[in-house]
Amino acid sequence: MVEYDVRALQMRILGNLLAVDKVCSEHGLRYYIYDGTMLGAVRHDGFIPWDDDLDIAMPRPDYELFITHANEWLPKPYEFVAFELDPSYPLPFGKVQDASTTLIERAHLPYLGGLYIDVFPIDGVPATPLWRRWHLLRYDVLKKAVYMAYRHPYRHGKGLSSLIPLFCRNVLGQKRLQEATRNLLRKYSFETSSRVCVFDDGLHGVISKEILGTPTPVMFEGKEVLGVEHAHAYLTHMYGDYMTPPPHGHRKQHCFYYLDLEKPYKTYNREKSALKT
Repeated sequence: MVEYDVRALQMRILGNLLAVDKVCSEHGLRYYIYDGTMLGAVRHDGFIPWDDDLDIAMPRPDYELFITHANEWLPKPYEFVAFELDPSYPLPFGKVQDASTTLIERAHLPYLGGLYIDVFPIDGVPATPLWRRWHLLRYDVLKKAVYMAYRHPYRHGKGLSSLIPLFCRNVLGQKRLQEATRNLLRKYSFETSSRVCVFDDGLHGVISKEILGTPTPVMFEGKEVLGVEHAHAYLTHMYGDYMTPPPHGHRKQHCFYYLDLEKPYKTYNREKSALKT
């Protein structure tokens, strides 16, 4: 059970989205609200009522350009975080975070930042179904290895369970694993592939690029943002009967380790360091 005001959190991360929308409009970048955010726009005209995150996706060429210039283009207090910009960042995709807030998502993944929206790259995938399955399986293995490399190795004690995280961190290495993951994701060009996906959605997330189409205006919490052009085809593929909400027992929410909507994460870090001293 969550212990924070979900609606207050939603309104805060809406600001992250609007900042990205403005940057993309000004610099000609493509993006789509994606996954449950796209579903919420169609079914609820905004956030799914119990949802406490927000997802966007960018074609790989736009994502790469965003990595390069985001922190030059984004207004304060927003900033883009990704492995390419910060080796301590533990995920294979980026986030736009609000630096005036503090969020620690999991105690055993000690990355400190602000309240965020996920920014996923959209990449091409192999045209052959069997080879496509193998390609995504390789990603799943690398993603788990990256997680182990950043996870606290003694989360479950100093027994056998610590050996895999220690091996991933000290032998394979965080940087090597992140770079291997990035190279795999970029293997098939978005522009020349007929099928694409956000790899974190798995094999089920593979869709025809025609379904994405051109980023198309859609209303979200009374604001115009950009979504998938063929929304019905996309949502049917992803969720089936998408207009019927799931029963209460299947409505997922995060359970954040620490969340403060008023304290900048850098202030939190300084205070924590002072206490340790």
